[in-house]
Amino acid sequence: MSESNTLANPANGHYDAIVVGAGFSGLYLLHRLRQQGLRVRVFEAGDGVGGTWFWNRYPGARCDVESMEYCYSFDEALQQEWQWSERYPGQPEILSYLNHVADRFDLRRDIQLETRVTAAHFDETAREWKVSTNDGGHHTATFCIMASGCLSAVRLPPFPGIEKFSGKWYHTAQWPREGVDFTGMRVGVVGTGSTGIQVIPQVAQQASHLHVFQRTPNFSIPAHNGPLDREKEKALKARYAAHRAAARQSMFGVPVEMPTQFVHEATAEERQQKYEAAWEYGGATRVLLGYMDLLSSAEANDTLAEFVRNKIRETVKDPAVAKLLCPTDHPLGTKRICVDSHYYATYNRPNVTLVDVRTAPIEEVTSTGLRTTSAHYELDALVFATGFDAMTGSLAAIDIRGRDGVTLKDQWRQGPATYLGIMVAGFPNLFIMTGPGSPSVLSNMVVSIEQHVEWASNCIADLRRQQLRTIEVTPQTQDQWMTHVTEVANTTLFPQANSWYTGANIPGKPKVFMPYVGGVGPFAQACADVAARNYPGCTLSA
Repeated sequence: MSESNTLANPANGHYDAIVVGAGFSGLYLLHRLRQQGLRVRVFEAGDGVGGTWFWNRYPGARCDVESMEYCYSFDEALQQEWQWSERYPGQPEILSYLNHVADRFDLRRDIQLETRVTAAHFDETAREWKVSTNDGGHHTATFCIMASGCLSAVRLPPFPGIEKFSGKWYHTAQWPREGVDFTGMRVGVVGTGSTGIQVIPQVAQQASHLHVFQRTPNFSIPAHNGPLDREKEKALKARYAAHRAAARQSMFGVPVEMPTQFVHEATAEERQQKYEAAWEYGGATRVLLGYMDLLSSAEANDTLAEFVRNKIRETVKDPAVAKLLCPTDHPLGTKRICVDSHYYATYNRPNVTLVDVRTAPIEEVTSTGLRTTSAHYELDALVFATGFDAMTGSLAAIDIRGRDGVTLKDQWRQGPATYLGIMVAGFPNLFIMTGPGSPSVLSNMVVSIEQHVEWASNCIADLRRQQLRTIEVTPQTQDQWMTHVTEVANTTLFPQANSWYTGANIPGKPKVFMPYVGGVGPFAQACADVAARNYPGCTLSA
């Protein structure tokens, strides 16, 4: 990775657009807006591009979407030339891909690394955004685009005493670049969400003993990862255009055959066969789309949940441990469904102990380990897989102010409200990539990112063509969209779970189901209709 041609740091500058973040969204935004002739500056807090895949370099970090789906489609030559090595891409390979993209399209010269945006204020008189950075820079731009990521605001554990711990502790999203060797150590991992499920089998292979501190068990489906089949790759690349078009019209951003049958219409034997086939294929999408009502009927969902619980019981030899690992407090799929490599089998290792911290909560970190209400565990190292303040945390960390000096944080005090997940009433010319109110984290993120980037950049092009200066959604239009988002969510089982989709993992955060569950395809069509009608419900000014 070469950063030598990365933009120097002028203290002040005026741009057509300022982009916050240089992950999948920020890189494509820069490329797209430059093609439109705009002067663009990207600010990135890290010392390299990659966003999520720059920061999350913990052992086992891997995408849960297959590699040939989880990549850009905007450039045919790029699609054809890049070769993935595995069915599910690991973090180093995704980061390598994004660095390749940055070099291939000469993006680095407009990216300012190691620069965190601290404030973005809309100047109503000048009708432009004033953006401040942590290096003392003050910049202005007509458009401000937040590509800061849905899973980038780290949630550190709330346990007292961390500063007393004499060993080393790590958060999975702030992993040392040089890696960590746990050989011979007594290690504690706190958290069994998607990240914990990836990191636990890796740490278990090194540690002399691993204690896993679990509050809530999660459903996980095997990835069955392996080297990418070159014949299948060749066949898919031959029909990539049609495949990508289908992805954009699909439910989750991955084209799969949609179900035509309800659970009760199948016999128990038929259901078992279908679930077994999906389990053997691997990954979450086919499992969740086995029947039409798996995400809308609790009774239907429980047939699949019990199938997975039986798989856990078959895999984990100790019945007491298996019982602790079986989720019973939420329907399958309503929390982020995990995709793993040998997660449940890890608990058969003699050096792994599962600790139930729901019945005996963690009280504190001590100088030598971790104390629950029932025991003290001597540890040499601690790993916190405690997740993120998802979807809104990275925005709340910046002092974003719109009309009349109103902060975005205050406006979202009762829960986030957007139009299409992209615009916010009272914040002219502010665009959010994959924000709350869009499919976002319930989709193949790259598909949703491309759709958002293209819609926002096309909107900017439309404004410039019509010699218009600003676009701003009306509160009424925003309210109508959020009512629709809530109504669609309430037709499903999703709101029943205390998940990070609702902000339930952050104390004091309003409980609102944030993503749009109506599907990637219907959402994209709604966005296209808005643009085709020249943005009804928005105020456009010259």
